[in-house]
Amino acid sequence: MKLSIVIPVYNEEDTLEEVFRRVQATPYDKEIIAVDDASVDRSRDILKRLAEAHDNVRLFFHDKNQGKGAALRTGFAQVTGDVVIIQDADLEYDPVDYPALLDPIQRGLADVVYGSRLIGAQPHRVLFFWHYMGNRCVTTLSNMFTNLNLSDMEVGYKVFKAEVLKDINIKSNRFGVEPELTAKIAKKGARVYEVPISYHGRDYAEGKKITWRDGIAAIFHIIRFRFWD
Repeated sequence: MKLSIVIPVYNEEDTLEEVFRRVQATPYDKEIIAVDDASVDRSRDILKRLAEAHDNVRLFFHDKNQGKGAALRTGFAQVTGDVVIIQDADLEYDPVDYPALLDPIQRGLADVVYGSRLIGAQPHRVLFFWHYMGNRCVTTLSNMFTNLNLSDMEVGYKVFKAEVLKDINIKSNRFGVEPELTAKIAKKGARVYEVPISYHGRDYAEGKKITWRDGIAAIFHIIRFRFWD
């Protein structure tokens, strides 16, 4: 089994090297596909140096900042592995959780696996109450439209059999990609599993990018991709 690890990057100079170190330390045959979404810090230079040091790293660069969905669209189009993992570049999610995320697929039980920050007993940083409530609300709304019973639809760790993504065309440029992917895999009838993961959230001073506006937009995307896409 070969992994394609897709890493969307935007202004992550402080964490990029550590994320790559942890990903490279995982005991899997893998390719790393990093998509820089027009960073204005040193992220591009760091990525180029990391690619020179490792022959399993492929880089793609956007000339204009478009958002996480656009970066994933670029990355997904380049995968050659059997299983695709979305890996954020900010250290909120730890590759030490890969074995748990991959287990349902390796056992032939799942086509898609979501991590969850809200089930199990994995450690997680305590941060924003209203972010938690917003996540619960949009997850509940998404579940109502998809007939899934996810606990954490907005989670960054999503894992797919590559074949599941082949005919999914991502249209959301920003964080609407989370409800979009969820709606589209539900429509496909994919077997979805959830596993607990650790979570080391950032606050805005540390570079967190998602805001309440993205939560409002998520409601629109949930309805859009259920009925009109």
